[in-house]
Amino acid sequence: MENARIATAVYTMCRKHPARARALLRRGVLKRLPAGYDTDKHFSPAYEPWDQRMCLVPDGDFFKAISSGQADVVTDHIEAVTPAGLQLRSGAQLEADVIVTATGLNLLPLGGIELIIDGEPVLVPQRVAYKGMMLEGVPNLAFAIGYTNASWTLKVDLVSSYVSRMLAFMAEKGYAVVTPRLPSDGMATSPLIDMTSGYFERGRATLPLQGDRAPWRLQQHYFRDAALFRGPVDQQELEFRPAAALARPAS
Repeated sequence: MENARIATAVYTMCRKHPARARALLRRGVLKRLPAGYDTDKHFSPAYEPWDQRMCLVPDGDFFKAISSGQADVVTDHIEAVTPAGLQLRSGAQLEADVIVTATGLNLLPLGGIELIIDGEPVLVPQRVAYKGMMLEGVPNLAFAIGYTNASWTLKVDLVSSYVSRMLAFMAEKGYAVVTPRLPSDGMATSPLIDMTSGYFERGRATLPLQGDRAPWRLQQHYFRDAALFRGPVDQQELEFRPAAALARPAS
């Protein structure tokens, strides 16, 4: 939990005070690299801290490798892959025996499952996520979206525990269906995830929405989520129906 607290505190500071966070990060990098190293070129991205994921180096081995000459950083745009390696926009060539790509990821919400209710397809991008784990108007569906700023499994554990309690509650009460329902007074919506990473930008149109308040807002905050998920499962945003309500009249 201590690591989670530290990660949450750093993330919150970065989002609330991006200029201060950028300065602190730059100072930390300067301390770990040789004098004269072009830190501003290689470690000063155009986006603010946590607008995109941050690559953390807890033990500093990456900077040690650069300082020792065992590794180097090249900041440029790749124009093409050539038989010898990489052709860069600047005209430089990078020779390479192995190229490990880290781009081109495309998000696949719900693993590509097609949702259909009463013969009508569900348009996921038009639905609002409940606690980041269910979709409004879609019965008996739960999914898990982990944190972008902490361990993925922290959120998955919360969702799994909550779903287990919900199933136990439904079995005890004789319910067969649970469906999230949006509040009747309306609610402003926004994209589910506000990061600007390329794969989020490409996949934004395929993801559900989030609301402007809990439990409809996706919180990137483990401790707030822990309190939210500990709450009762029979909340007013959820509609429960007994098994008898599903019985079809005899033809």
